[in-house]
Amino acid sequence: MMCSGRVDLGFVFRALSNGADGVFIGGCHLNDCHYNTGGNYHAVNMVLLVKRILAHIGLNPDRLRLESVSAGEGIRFAEITNDFAQEVKELGPLGKGEGIDKEILQLKLEAVTQLIPFIKVVLNERLRVRFGTVEEYEEFYASEELDRLFRELIADKLAISQIMSVLREKPLSTAEISNTIGLAQSEVARHLSDSAKHGLVRYEEDLERFVIV
Repeated sequence: MMCSGRVDLGFVFRALSNGADGVFIGGCHLNDCHYNTGGNYHAVNMVLLVKRILAHIGLNPDRLRLESVSAGEGIRFAEITNDFAQEVKELGPLGKGEGIDKEILQLKLEAVTQLIPFIKVVLNERLRVRFGTVEEYEEFYASEELDRLFRELIADKLAISQIMSVLREKPLSTAEISNTIGLAQSEVARHLSDSAKHGLVRYEEDLERFVIV
């Protein structure tokens, strides 16, 4: 048993990459931390960010659940886990339930995994917030401020990471990349242009495709 605040976001994506269809995290009730560190507040913040990332890459955020359960709530714990297991079963296998091809799913998860060290920095330095209730955290993650921060700090880098992942497989055109990762061609073109300026990719005229440098 460990503090829910020590559950790294990398653990979640590792579980999903290894075939888990859902991830459940149980922690202490807020204001009732066994380790007096407030780690359960960090867990709420982390889980809501991961849910946002899951939705961004096309996965149902309900595949991740955080519940506050004390050591004396054995019956409630059993009810919650049974309910979550049933919910995940209804969602179907990861990716298949969302209509995402298995190879594309792995590509998207790989792109996120490669960004985890950066996302941790963003979480600790730019998104470290402390509220008194789960509802307040949820309100923050539904706010325009969070939308802006997510776009600026995470979304663009996730798009670039996905683009680089598909280009490692083979040279592709802007349209082919767009169809593969589900991003608008205009956005793909913008990221390819920026990546080319930084010497990460180049356009091969004979192939009419982009390649990694």
